[in-house]
Amino acid sequence: MHILFLHQSFSSRKDLGSGRANDFARCLAEAGHDVTCMAGTFDYLTGNIPAEYGRRFRIREQVDGYTVLRTWTYGGYHKSYVRRIATFLSFMVTSFLAGLAIRDCDVVVPCTPPFFLGLTGFALARWHRAPLVYEVRDLWSEVAFQLGIVRQPLIIWVVRRLERFLYRRAAMVVVNSPGFVTSLEAAGVPRERIVLIPNGVDLSQFRTGPGVRERVRQELGLGDKFVILYAGAHGLANGLGTILQTARLLQNRPDVFFIFVGDGKERPRLMEEAQHMGLGNVRFVGAQPKQRIPEFIAAADAGVATLLDVPLFRTTYPNKVFDYMAGARPTLLAIDGVIRDVVETARGGLFVKPGNPQALADAVLALRDAPGEARAMGQRARAYVEKHFDRRRAEEQMRDCLERVLMSGRQGAAARQPTRASSA
Repeated sequence: MHILFLHQSFSSRKDLGSGRANDFARCLAEAGHDVTCMAGTFDYLTGNIPAEYGRRFRIREQVDGYTVLRTWTYGGYHKSYVRRIATFLSFMVTSFLAGLAIRDCDVVVPCTPPFFLGLTGFALARWHRAPLVYEVRDLWSEVAFQLGIVRQPLIIWVVRRLERFLYRRAAMVVVNSPGFVTSLEAAGVPRERIVLIPNGVDLSQFRTGPGVRERVRQELGLGDKFVILYAGAHGLANGLGTILQTARLLQNRPDVFFIFVGDGKERPRLMEEAQHMGLGNVRFVGAQPKQRIPEFIAAADAGVATLLDVPLFRTTYPNKVFDYMAGARPTLLAIDGVIRDVVETARGGLFVKPGNPQALADAVLALRDAPGEARAMGQRARAYVEKHFDRRRAEEQMRDCLERVLMSGRQGAAARQPTRASSA
C-alpha cells in the first residue's frame, strides 16, 4: 500500500528533533510499503528555514527507503503566536496542493499538532478516496486554551467542533499516551476506534561507546561536577523557569551544574534571565543533532523534565523522559500524571511537585549525595523501557494498524459492489 503521512515538523535521522514519524516511515518501507511523508520546510526547534530549501515550493528527498516531500512553509514559527498560526496555515495550504498530485494513495495519516493538519488530511483522504487515520500526538488546542493563549470563546467553540468532526471521520484515531484516551472518549470517539501506540525509544541509539562520557564532559568543561541535563524544547509550556530557580537555590553547591540542550521560543528569554540571576552553574548548549543526544545523556548524572502545572499535561508522555531512561539515567520529574506512573513504577527517578524549585533542589541533592542509588535508578529505568517502551514495538503496532484499516476498507468496498445476480 501507499501511505501518505502529513507531519509539518517531520525530522529524519539527519535532522534535529523527534524521530517517531521517521521510525514509522522506515518500518513501513522495510515491510514493502510505499511511503510518502509530507513535511514543512522550517526547522521546528530553531524556527528557521534551512538555506538549501530557500523559497522553493516543493523539495523531494529520498530518506531510508521512503520519500520526503517538503512544501513551502512560512518561517515565523518562534517569532509570535500570530506568526505561528500563519506557519500552520501556510503548510495546511501548500501540503494540500502538493498532495493532490500524489498518485495511488491508499491511506492518509495526518500527525498532529497542529490540528489544522487534520483538515488537510481529511480533504486529501476524500480526494484520494482513502481512509483517514488520525494520529493525535498532543492535545495542542486544549493546551492553548488552558494556558490562556487562546481566550476567544468563538475560536474555542469552532476548534472543538472541527476536532470532533475529524474524530468522527477517521477510520482510526492513534494516540501516544493512555491519558489521551479518556479525552477522546469524552469527545465522542468510540473506544474501539482508538489505538494506543505509546511513545518509545530507539534503544540501539543509546549504546554509547567507551570514553564518550569523558569526551563530552571535557568538551563542556564539566570536570567531576554532578550534572543535571534538560534536553528538549524551550517553550512556554515546558516551565523551564523552575529549573533556573532551582539552579539559583544551588549556587552554593559548586559541584552541581545544569545543562540545557535544545531550542525554542523561550530560549533567548531564559538565557537573559540566567544572566540576570548571575547563574554560573547553568549552560545553554542549543539544539543538537539527535545522534548526539545519547552522548549528552551519557555525560550527565541525571535528567530533568518539567512542564507547567496544567491539568492536561498530566496526560502526556514526554519523549525526553524515555530518552533519559534509555540512557540509564535517573529522571527528576516535575510532571504529574501518566508519566509519573511510568517513572515510579520503574523506580527510575524522583517525582517533585511541578513548579516547586525548592523541592526540585532537594531532589537534586538527594541524588548527588547518594550516587549508588542514583546509578541503580538509572539501571532500573533502562531495564523498564527495554521491556515496555522499545520503539520497535511501536513501529510494528503502527504497521498492523494501517494494514488493518486498509484491509477493512477493501472488504467494505467489496461488500458494496453489486453481484451479477443483483445487477441483472
